Amino acid sequence: MRKSNLVILVILLPLIVFLGCAKKVVKEEPAKEVVKEAAPAPKEAPKPAPAPVAEKPIVEAKRVAVEEAPALKDIHFDFDKYNIRDDAKPVLEKNAEWLIKNKNVKIQIEGHCDERGTSEYNMGLGERRAKSTKDYLVKLGVDANRITTISYGKERPLCTEKNEACWQKNRRSHFVVTSK
Repeated sequence: MRKSNLVILVILLPLIVFLGCAKKVVKEEPAKEVVKEAAPAPKEAPKPAPAPVAEKPIVEAKRVAVEEAPALKDIHFDFDKYNIRDDAKPVLEKNAEWLIKNKNVKIQIEGHCDERGTSEYNMGLGERRAKSTKDYLVKLGVDANRITTISYGKERPLCTEKNEACWQKNRRSHFVVTSK
């Protein structure tokens, strides 16, 4: 009996030690899948803030008066350009003469583009067109303090057809009287 207990002890002792030292198996939770949100589709640049509602009727009313005045004519630009073309120089000279005669008039030059290109790019291009137009008028003697500029990029087209003749009409500097 003593020998059989010793045999059992010899067999069970390593088994108990083995089981007691065995590492617990830690169940790993499946890694949470990181869901990356798809990048949002590129959006068009925000449109320029509209003029305050209270001012708009006044500007529009004065704008009508200017449109009735024969003096201020739009000038046009080549595709993706903002330099003053030779055919626009006589137009700007006439506009400058009228502005010099009417010293109380303040104007805003709107820079416009055709529909090609991103909104951001066209906002910048429209701004450069308005600024080059202002600089030309100042060079002709118009007080810079009477002129403000704004860019509408491609947001206010004159023509909506998809051809070069139409795009040419949209690439322009437009003049608006803001006060008299």
